[in-house]
Amino acid sequence: MLDYDLHCHSTISDGTLTPTELIERAYGRGVKVLALTDHDDTDGLAEARIAAAAYGMIFINGVEISVSWRKHTLHIVGLKIDPDSLPLQQGLLSVRSGRGERAQKMADELAKVGIGGVLQGALKFADNPNMIGRTHFARYLVEAGYCKDVKSVFNRYLATGKPGYVPHKWANLDDAIAWIRGSGGVAVLAHPGRYMVGKYSMGKQSMHELLGEFVTLGGQALEVVTGSHTVEQYAEFSRYADEFKLMSSCGSDFHGPKESYRDLGRLPDLPLICRPIWDVLF
Repeated sequence: MLDYDLHCHSTISDGTLTPTELIERAYGRGVKVLALTDHDDTDGLAEARIAAAAYGMIFINGVEISVSWRKHTLHIVGLKIDPDSLPLQQGLLSVRSGRGERAQKMADELAKVGIGGVLQGALKFADNPNMIGRTHFARYLVEAGYCKDVKSVFNRYLATGKPGYVPHKWANLDDAIAWIRGSGGVAVLAHPGRYMVGKYSMGKQSMHELLGEFVTLGGQALEVVTGSHTVEQYAEFSRYADEFKLMSSCGSDFHGPKESYRDLGRLPDLPLICRPIWDVLF
């Protein structure tokens, strides 16, 4: 089992643990190398780095940037970034700036189906109000009794085509990769299997086109082993990584206890065909 976890979230974005609590949990589960990759924000990195040092863990600066590509929302993880990079910070600020307006629209849409007061309720779950998002809405709707868990809320109210879903224009793919590369980081296409399931999923042709564009723009790695992937997808995306000469990454995509596809750490080994991303992280 791998002792690397290169994709997880804290309360700075939509996780339920503070950066310090996240490090403590990761250490307790045997993680030796961890990257904090909060959505569109790097404010938790300094705290997490201090906590990791106290436990003797190797810590890697990370971020996960929301991207719009054609009709799809993608996530690009940046590893080994310089959080003091001005272009990166300006870019992340531009991505965050639309979240408040989107949240109000989501609340308005949910009110139309008889669910009121959702924005105020969601804000109770957002330690960082600037990062208000669908997960915070989902936690409130669970607390209010509309669904039994966060996944059910997404399926019923917040996924594409559902009553509370509001489309949003995030960063362009070329900009996100440029911000990461310009800060000295490595650009990783996160959880690609999630883009190929569901009513509005992309097919294999679109995935090939996405990966071709990703490589052309400077993308360097593909997340092969991740919490939402099946064993079959580990093999499938290791083949994609090999075909496009991409390095392979791994991460739980942990958001909180009882709320994630997978807990921190203890990830399966990368398939043998993979070229591990950590070869360039140290």
